[in-house]
Amino acid sequence: MSQPTAQQLKTWDRRYVWHAFTQMADYEPLVIERASGCTLIDIDGHELLDGVSSLWCNVHGHCHPRLDAAAREQLDRVAHTTLLGQSNPTTIRLAKRLVELSPVGLEHVFFSDDGATAVEVALKMAFQYWQQRDDPRPKKTRYVAFDAAYHGDTIGSVSVGGVARFHAMFQPLLFDVLRLPIPTTYRRPEGVSREDACAHYLAQAESLLAEHHEEIAAVVIEPLVQGAAGMITHPTGFLRGLRELTRRYDVLLIADEVAVGMGRTGTMFACEHEEVSPDLLCLAKGLTGGYLPVAVTLASDAIYGAFLGDFTESKTFFHGHTYGGNPLGAAVAMATLDVFEEEETLAAMRPKIARLESHLARLADHPHVGDVRQRGLIGAIELVQDRQTRTPFPWQERRGTAVCQSALADGVWIRPLGDVIVIIPPLAISLGEIDQICEAVQRGIEKTTDTPL
Repeated sequence: MSQPTAQQLKTWDRRYVWHAFTQMADYEPLVIERASGCTLIDIDGHELLDGVSSLWCNVHGHCHPRLDAAAREQLDRVAHTTLLGQSNPTTIRLAKRLVELSPVGLEHVFFSDDGATAVEVALKMAFQYWQQRDDPRPKKTRYVAFDAAYHGDTIGSVSVGGVARFHAMFQPLLFDVLRLPIPTTYRRPEGVSREDACAHYLAQAESLLAEHHEEIAAVVIEPLVQGAAGMITHPTGFLRGLRELTRRYDVLLIADEVAVGMGRTGTMFACEHEEVSPDLLCLAKGLTGGYLPVAVTLASDAIYGAFLGDFTESKTFFHGHTYGGNPLGAAVAMATLDVFEEEETLAAMRPKIARLESHLARLADHPHVGDVRQRGLIGAIELVQDRQTRTPFPWQERRGTAVCQSALADGVWIRPLGDVIVIIPPLAISLGEIDQICEAVQRGIEKTTDTPL
């Protein structure tokens, strides 16, 4: 059978494939055939720098020989076995290693498929924990989450999410959540300075917890950075302060590190920046270096212990996924952790973080850049119509999309969050490639706003 032409593939893509978060009426196919390092290559042979880590998940680059070899070696053993009633050596080794790496107190690993399922697991664990621990607290059934939070697209993760544009349609299906304002240092409430922002937001959190703690099971947070909200960075000290409040009011803390974990912020886990140990921690995306869908929810001894008992007590966690703990994915995850050590990935990030910071500082001077934000190799540039009043462009003008289309013509693949330009390259990115990405973004901003820097 002859291979389809590039044009046939594009036609079939448009006709048969329903793309996520994409208005298919105006979708223009971009079909990636292969990749190497931080470069994607489409079916027409065009090379594109992967400026968003293939949706925030690629860590060590594409086709890394160490990760490729791990997958091939595991295939010679077994591609998949279930974790329902049995196990496999690779997954066992990965679980042990994650416990050794993670913040202190997280001693047990539950495997699932992706970030949304990892959060869904954490929500159900938190609920069930309060119902069946030695001194049950059956009223603790509610959750606290943040405005503009994003935790995935399952019904539970959407319920704790707060991005109205994504979630408003499904409101009748969702459970009620107590909501805190997004802790931002840019669009602050009137009268709140940058210096006072952390204390202001913590005071609001304490007020809510003080009033409702007897009915709250857990607070769910994206530590340090709220991704889909526009890469909103939290005030320094907010995460640590929130952890102290949850302990004071006897509420669990769920850390959703799906996007910010695995080195993305400059430490293996974002919680490390403020020496925080949550009760539950969710990982996915970069766990396999961006190769395969593996997710985990790490839990404390206290939570795990509440699920132990005689079979007749029905304390079992009745939740599971067919491919949870898949040994092929676990093998690549192990290799991903090996490469972190062998290539000293975290140490190698320091000059890259500094280079990105220097570019963002320059772009901050553009008349239509309202704010630039950074944590590690997460960068964001928020476009505004008026930087003095922080007035955004009309969303229908899609300025962020226009900047990304311009960058695409310059050989750089990035995706916006509304009018926030997001730069999240693989951790393996070179200094020269960072320059190429940021220079393409600058040209796109100048072209789209018709205003030079």
